Amino acid sequence: MKTVNYAITDPVGLHARPAGIFVKKAAAYKSTITIKNAETGKTADAKRIMGVMSLGVKQGNRIELSIEGEDEAVAAQELEVFLKENL
Repeated sequence: MKTVNYAITDPVGLHARPAGIFVKKAAAYKSTITIKNAETGKTADAKRIMGVMSLGVKQGNRIELSIEGEDEAVAAQELEVFLKENL
């Protein structure tokens, strides 16, 4: 299992547009991907837009991705790059 920790820097947090792009990117991997808002402890399936949006991730919140499966290394690396470039 791989984990990615990231602090959201976007002024409006993990809002609809980037959340949709993130979910689409996460869905491209075979691995199971869970996203957690470290501030609230809430978790969701990173491949489901409603779950990701329900976390209420705001600027400054830390998120943790837990990735487990056959392509976990690639998924962790590419999702971390996505987070840094977009959020």
